[in-house]
Amino acid sequence: MASSSSSSSSAVNMDPDVALRLFEEGATLVLLGVPKGTELGIDCKSWQVGPLFRGVKMIPPGLHFLHYSSVNSPTCGNEIGPKTGVFLNLKPREILLANWDPKEEDLDFSASKNQEEVSRIRATLQELDPYLGPYPYEVMRKWVSLTDHLSEELANKLQPLSGRICAYCDVIPEIEFRHTEDRAEQPVNDTVCQSMKEGLNKLPKMKLREGTELRFSVIPEKTYPAGATPAEITQCSMDLSYALETVLKNYELQPLHILGELQFAFVCFLLGNVYEGFEHWKRLLALLCRSEETMGKRKQLFLDLITVLYHQLGEIPPDFFVDIVSQDNFLTSTLQDFFQFASGPGVDVTLRKRAEKFKAHLTKKFRWDFDADLDDCAPVVVELPEDVTMD
Repeated sequence: MASSSSSSSSAVNMDPDVALRLFEEGATLVLLGVPKGTELGIDCKSWQVGPLFRGVKMIPPGLHFLHYSSVNSPTCGNEIGPKTGVFLNLKPREILLANWDPKEEDLDFSASKNQEEVSRIRATLQELDPYLGPYPYEVMRKWVSLTDHLSEELANKLQPLSGRICAYCDVIPEIEFRHTEDRAEQPVNDTVCQSMKEGLNKLPKMKLREGTELRFSVIPEKTYPAGATPAEITQCSMDLSYALETVLKNYELQPLHILGELQFAFVCFLLGNVYEGFEHWKRLLALLCRSEETMGKRKQLFLDLITVLYHQLGEIPPDFFVDIVSQDNFLTSTLQDFFQFASGPGVDVTLRKRAEKFKAHLTKKFRWDFDADLDDCAPVVVELPEDVTMD
């Protein structure tokens, strides 16, 4: 998309029948005014756009992730801004129109609501065609494998109310001092801080701007039911099934949607550079992998989890991978627990065999030793609630 010749290369390499079908049925993103040098991508591929760029054509109908970062001019050092992403559910032959807002450095899709304007664009589509880059069909299979449990409905439920998934946090003070007299009443922090903690406590308390928060499922801090005995608390700390079943109540009718949430979080951090997505992916993965009782009851959920993980682990960038593996042995210890539970007597034989094959695949590909003793094999230390005592 940096030039008209390179933008047509993926269309040339495409199967002629597929190309014809997408030409006739594919959706079109018309993106006007996007500055030269902007990093822009759809699904698993991105480019630096050239001066002739006007959008993307021949997009397969369905859910897609458009992501982009503005770039400063060469005089300002060509610095790349934080990434913004938008989930779009495109219908056959749909035209979605957006104009670049230079002040906000963002795409404004409000023109898509103007049917007159969309009809005008449709009438001139043939003239626009040379300036539209074809959808990178070579990544379509990868994109589907990363989002096959993620529906439009689920993406809308999880994404911020603003519709924008941003790599940076848009924060505002918890208490806004709108007037000078309000600020004057606050203590003056002009003394030297004796510690980092003291310094942090003097900073104003911030919160995310309303409407910009990702709306992930809340994973309960307490992994045990109210009124649990010390023995039950210990059991629920080793087998997280109670906590997982609590989260699954969000998806009572479609429990496999929790895998859609796992995929949503993964796409947010892989393609959107959203660290919060990475953290939620880790928490959700730990919850799924350490739920022995649920594993015995929900075979299909865990068969599909193995498939989801197979595709995700093949896409994690090397720098993130080092983080995931080295940080508290997170991935190896989490998967070690999963394979241990999956080999238990109460687990369906199909799931057990699939888990064994997945374990062998990871051992061969990444040279991880899931049979080694990790620190996590030490006894679990459980903090009891204040009202529970050991008798």
